[in-house]
Amino acid sequence: MSLQDAKDIVVVGAGQAAAQAVQSLRAGGYTGSLTIVGDESALPYQRPPLSKAYMKGKFAEERLYFKPAAWYEDQKIEVLLGTRAVAIDRTKRSVELGHGGQLPYDALILATGSRPRPLPTPGANLNGVHDLRTLADVERLRPTMVAGRRMVIIGAGYIGLEAAAVARQMGLEVTVIEMAPRVLARVTSPVISEFYTAEHRRQGVTILTGTLISKLDGEAGDVTAAILADGTRIPADMVLAGIGILPNEELAREAGIACSNGILVDRDARTSDPGVFAAGDCASRPLVHFGRSGRLESVHNAIEQGKLAAAAILGQPRPAEDCPWFWSDQYDLKLQIAGLSQDHDTHVIRGDPETRKFAVFYLRNETLIAVDAVNSPPEFLASKKLIMTGAKLAPRVLSDTSTPMKDIAAQAAA
Repeated sequence: MSLQDAKDIVVVGAGQAAAQAVQSLRAGGYTGSLTIVGDESALPYQRPPLSKAYMKGKFAEERLYFKPAAWYEDQKIEVLLGTRAVAIDRTKRSVELGHGGQLPYDALILATGSRPRPLPTPGANLNGVHDLRTLADVERLRPTMVAGRRMVIIGAGYIGLEAAAVARQMGLEVTVIEMAPRVLARVTSPVISEFYTAEHRRQGVTILTGTLISKLDGEAGDVTAAILADGTRIPADMVLAGIGILPNEELAREAGIACSNGILVDRDARTSDPGVFAAGDCASRPLVHFGRSGRLESVHNAIEQGKLAAAAILGQPRPAEDCPWFWSDQYDLKLQIAGLSQDHDTHVIRGDPETRKFAVFYLRNETLIAVDAVNSPPEFLASKKLIMTGAKLAPRVLSDTSTPMKDIAAQAAA
């Protein structure tokens, strides 16, 4: 059957991609049966505030939700919360649920997201050792975040550093342990790494890079310390692991759908099964502005792929594919990232990091491929457009702060 004749659409997962997909389907005119299956007990909600304002207690839970329960009722969308999808029968076109029920589908969207990478350390199962991925994770962690208590964070990526900033602002003693030689090593340049290391240390965070943990110690089942490879003991009242995430691709892979570090999809978010789509953290997609494929762990990606999947099912034109973008809030610093900086051969600093307002541009063969903008929205916004057009820019032009960024962008577009 043509998907445009679909009468039953099932969305597995209840995060940003799922919320966007069902919203786009209804907005696009789909009037058939629409069901969301989510293994958490909460309605679809935003994850970025979890390690920022919500963790700090400055963001009400109600504000996390994309839509209230009444919206799903009005839109005639059935939401099955606290329910796991355990198998896909592609022949019968049905999803098997953990309680034994089945949901038939004409089109299926997998928005299964991702999960924290397990901490491969003895003692990782002690009480007081936390992940930070879900609303429930924060609810378990936040009551223990009392001024004067000691938090050890393992991993200096965005989640680890955002949590460190919140914890310091709440008065905790914080130590961040990173095995790489610098913070944010996987995602940015030494310039940005050094800036954020200096900022966290100025705020009172102890940052240990190039450092390995041998185990976590505990008493009566509760974590009490992190033991480094050299034997150093770091007292801890709680430990937060932030060492990356893994795509939830097992449901697709076990159904025979092609996967490789994510569920493989085309530009329309369609998997190797033409009736099955995948969107969000779980999907490995074509990165059209960079000539390769990969996973993007971002709000932008989840929203965009939710729209792409809905449009493909409805037989509507493909929505625009934007330049990837991300952000991180730490203290009074807003880091906005556009593009992907991997494989750059030149970086250019615009502005002075000492002013806490600057940008780092990344070029390959003089073509702009990414920017990290700290408290610099004009550089971020202009770069998004320039990256999408494959603009070539001379380093001396980018570094010249006497010329406004909007003028540089206009000249490049001319």
